[in-house]
Amino acid sequence: MQTALRTSLPETELASRANFAPHARVVREQRPVEAGLPLSIRGLRKSFGDNEVLRGIDLHIPAGQFVAIVGKSGCGKSTLLRLIAGLDKIDAGSISFGQDTQPEDIRVMFQEPRLLPWARVLSNVEVGLGRDRASADADTRAAKALTEVGLTDKRHQWPSVLSGGQKQRVALARALVSRPRVLAFDEPLGALDALTRISMQRLLERVWRDQGFTAILVTHDVTEAVALADRVLVIDEGRIAHDVVVNAGRPRERGSAELASLEASILSHLLSAEDRT
Repeated sequence: MQTALRTSLPETELASRANFAPHARVVREQRPVEAGLPLSIRGLRKSFGDNEVLRGIDLHIPAGQFVAIVGKSGCGKSTLLRLIAGLDKIDAGSISFGQDTQPEDIRVMFQEPRLLPWARVLSNVEVGLGRDRASADADTRAAKALTEVGLTDKRHQWPSVLSGGQKQRVALARALVSRPRVLAFDEPLGALDALTRISMQRLLERVWRDQGFTAILVTHDVTEAVALADRVLVIDEGRIAHDVVVNAGRPRERGSAELASLEASILSHLLSAEDRT
């Protein structure tokens, strides 16, 4: 196993140590038993040619936790998410989920809905069942997932007639239909207007609370990160430079002094990182 790379920055070292400490401070309501998977990352490295994007990531995410990852463009946050989801190959280090996983245990929701234009909404959701798509209860499971995202009445529609927010709800239903234990979100709300984005944020929080999967959100929006996550990780120069635990109760009051203070702390670190480039 790759030895974790140490850094001379005290804050980074403290953050790295905190990543493996129990997060007993995070208080939330009881969640479904054994729904999410724990995630442990050790010495993770990834390069593209001569560009070393991740430089020794050490991280532990308890089962069922909601983690947001922020950082400047090109810092490696989407690369980290793709490695967790198994979409890219690791150069060094390890990612483990505490037990054997099945393909349907880990799902990704992207910024683009990626719906099949020739298939109706219900069929698009069924795609998320993978090898179970031919099962006798596929329609029932897909219909239930659509109900969870509030689109029961759109099951027979074509994707072309849906709004941007509705398309993302279909994409979310497709990700949820297999009951994943880890759900990774790669900027899924970035293209939505402000009001639709807030509505989708509330939907993401609700389905996460209902189903208890481990959630990993990559976002450029610090307000979104603080509103949704139990922890916010700042990636800088290929390492976890800042690890913020969000203790605010749920549902969260957007614009509150508590959340504003956390946002300011995270933005301060992000802006200082920009000044170094």
